[in-house]
Amino acid sequence: MTIQLFQYPRCTTCKKAAKWLDEHQIEYENIHIVEQTPTKEQLKSFWELSGLPLKKFFNTSGMKYKTLGLKDKLSTMTEDEQLELLASDGMLIKRPIVTDGGKITLGFKEEDFTNTWK
Repeated sequence: MTIQLFQYPRCTTCKKAAKWLDEHQIEYENIHIVEQTPTKEQLKSFWELSGLPLKKFFNTSGMKYKTLGLKDKLSTMTEDEQLELLASDGMLIKRPIVTDGGKITLGFKEEDFTNTWK
């Protein structure tokens, strides 16, 4: 499977991730996370692949997260409800998400990218 980069064009972290992939000559499909928000099923597979807690998939520094008061609500929501919420708005999702279907990185840390994608 081709590497997919789920990103938001104005996000500086997403730009760093794309630059890193470009500099290492790694081809990827660029997917606008708001225009093509991952489905609930895709998000569930990303979450399972990552081994991370589901709350890590939320963009906790985003305005939408804060406006909805999710800091206090997530702990009372089921995993299914959280996945539904994430799939409802790409701005709620931590980005970038980079995956090839077998591996995944969430956010951008150069060390993680080197260990996963190089």
